Amino acid sequence: MLDDRDLNRALLARQHLLEHTSLDVPAVVERLVGLQAQNPWSPFLGLWSRVAGFTTGDLDTALTDRTVLRTAVMRSTVHLVSARDAPVLSALARPVMAGELRANPRRRAALDVVDLDRLVEVAAAYVREEPRVTTALGAHLAREWPAAHPQDLSAFARALLPMVQVTPRGLWRRSAATTWTTLDTWVPDAVAAAGDLTAADVQRRALEDVVLRYLAAFGPASVADVQAWSGRTGLRDVVAGLRDRLVTLPGAPTRPGGRPRELLDLPDAPRPDPDVPAPVRLLADYDNLWLAHAQRTRVIDDEHRRRLQTPNGRLPAAVLVDGRVRATWALERVRTGSGRTGRGVAATLTITPLEPLGAARRREVLAAAEPAVRFLADDADTHAVRYAD
Repeated sequence: MLDDRDLNRALLARQHLLEHTSLDVPAVVERLVGLQAQNPWSPFLGLWSRVAGFTTGDLDTALTDRTVLRTAVMRSTVHLVSARDAPVLSALARPVMAGELRANPRRRAALDVVDLDRLVEVAAAYVREEPRVTTALGAHLAREWPAAHPQDLSAFARALLPMVQVTPRGLWRRSAATTWTTLDTWVPDAVAAAGDLTAADVQRRALEDVVLRYLAAFGPASVADVQAWSGRTGLRDVVAGLRDRLVTLPGAPTRPGGRPRELLDLPDAPRPDPDVPAPVRLLADYDNLWLAHAQRTRVIDDEHRRRLQTPNGRLPAAVLVDGRVRATWALERVRTGSGRTGRGVAATLTITPLEPLGAARRREVLAAAEPAVRFLADDADTHAVRYAD
């Protein structure tokens, strides 16, 4: 019977959070089936926490040479994915994004006046000419559909047309408006190599492959977990077709006296001893680790999760202590008027525990936070770590 600690150690091992990996950036991004990247800095910390010797230049290079890119895929959220994965993940995300589009009550009125097929055609032609910022895309579409709000029109295009956010957006310390072009314009060779992904049988095979890769990165997991991560429903039939390639494991019930949960996994996937030590790791605000399951108790207590939830779904940056979310962290920069340029910056990373931590754990957390603040605030003149009791 696998309990939360068993599942925790399996997840940490597969996420390279027990030991750093030596994989390069595109390879580790593929191994994790993408990294959430709503905030441009988030995947930098996600990779730093997982990859031995990672530097910000490593991801900048991968984004610049287009071996990785930023696009909306799982759960309709922006992820960092490899160029090779982008066409498939984008194709599998389109039905989800289209369904959310039609279910949005605020945009329902605009749907009544817009020909969506024509909108995709117009938007594609416009962003293929040259990359366009979101406001320009909305304004261009509004010329053909003046009765609709430009924000709604650009949202329709982003939901229905496979697009990518182009650099310098996403580069380290490079501020840039969100600017779009089509996936086939940005990485034409990757799209050509993926072939035609519109046929139902091709999509089915692609979906089966993604389910297997999800289990390799996040398992053992239930069908509900796969659906929560992907944003897709109706995956029970897909999983049923894979059972001869999977093992079924009993998971601890979600409530006392309840039935064991059915968990699925790859036969040869790592499932370490639950007593394997887990080092302190600092996670970004939207890290895959605690967003990839329907039941998240393998990494965070329900009480802490409810406490951290906000109405808009925003999550704080978290600290893993013994493999679980037991603290949050925040970075503050203050102008000091001193330093090499006369415009110095003092950076302070504050750790806020969610529960009392013993002295030994506190020392571990502070030791992990010190290199993190230097990584995150590499432009600062001074660095400090503060523990908020």
